[in-house]
Parts: sequence; structure tokens; C-alpha cells
Amino acid sequence: MKIVTALLLALASGAVFADCKPVVGGFEARVVPAGTGHCPATAPFCTAGRVWGGIQGTYEFVMSGSESSALLGGLPTIFFFAGRSTVTLKGGDIVRGTDTGSIDFALGGFASLITFDGGGQARLRGDFDEAQGATSGDYLGTLCQ
Repeated sequence: MKIVTALLLALASGAVFADCKPVVGGFEARVVPAGTGHCPATAPFCTAGRVWGGIQGTYEFVMSGSESSALLGGLPTIFFFAGRSTVTLKGGDIVRGTDTGSIDFALGGFASLITFDGGGQARLRGDFDEAQGATSGDYLGTLCQ
């Protein structure tokens, strides 16, 4: 009975029939100082930029927190982070998601996974240049709307 109930709830929400598509592309962004634009004064780190390819538009990331991987026996320069990403598509629609990943502040590499609120995920990998306050990379995944 629980399986039938779960299936009926999924059908009623439209989740089973979501329009999902594979997405591949690139991104670039600049660091946004806390307290400016859409970056809250309490945010430890924010970026804003653009995305192209399967997802096209502008992009904002607001970190909610981070922890050094050294706490788990990792390197002290690598941090695990979580936050929220918002993409405003060229047509005006807004896509939001939870962003989790890791960044190496010494070498500048990072990887993250955005789980979109409407369904789907995108894996990001890229480079962070702290001196330039810029990041760039690519993404691969699925977006459901």
C-alpha cells in the first residue's frame, strides 16, 4: 500500500512526468563581496557570472558554510562547502539548487554537485583564481523543469 501511495503522490505532483534534458556547458564567475548584490552580509563566499551550453543565462552562488577537510584527516587547504545556486535563464525562468562540493584554496581546483529543486543534478568542475577573484569551468548533468 505504501508503494501505491508514493506512486500516486508522485503522479499528482507531476514529478514522474517532469521534462528532463541532458545539459553540458561552461561557466565563469567573479567573487562578489559579502553585503553587495545578492550576497548577504553574513555569507562566507559568493560568486556571480554566466553559464552557457545546455543551460544559458546568469548565475549566482551563495555559500552557506564550509569546513576544512583537515577535520576528517584531509588537507588543511581543501574545504567542503554547501550553498545555494540560482540561475536566471535567458527566457527569464529561474532555476535554483543546493550546491555541495570541495575547493582547494592552495591549488585552485574545485568540484561540486548542484541538485536542482525541480529535479536533476549537474556536476561542476573548475578552477578558482583567488588573486583574480574569478572562477571558470564546465558542467555536465540533467535539468528537469
